[in-house]
Amino acid sequence: DTGLDTVDANLALGFEDDQRDYEVAATMLKLLKVKSVKLMTNNPKKMEALKDHGIVVTERVAHIMKPNKHNEFYLETKAKRSSHLLPLNKNY
Repeated sequence: DTGLDTVDANLALGFEDDQRDYEVAATMLKLLKVKSVKLMTNNPKKMEALKDHGIVVTERVAHIMKPNKHNEFYLETKAKRSSHLLPLNKNY
């Protein structure tokens, strides 16, 4: 509410910029005998985390939609500060 972006807001609250842990997801996939996935994500860290837990990501499927006034700043922050694979131009 004070104008911080999503990364700075998490840090101001005493959290890491992204505290998600993919071990449970990887364990569930392994229990289902899933060894590889096509992953819909814009987050390269998510792909790396699954790989670190033994799940092969065979393909990244981009999740791209035209930003709107409610999420444009959030998406720009994710691209610039969290290395999300998003186009920053306005030509979607």
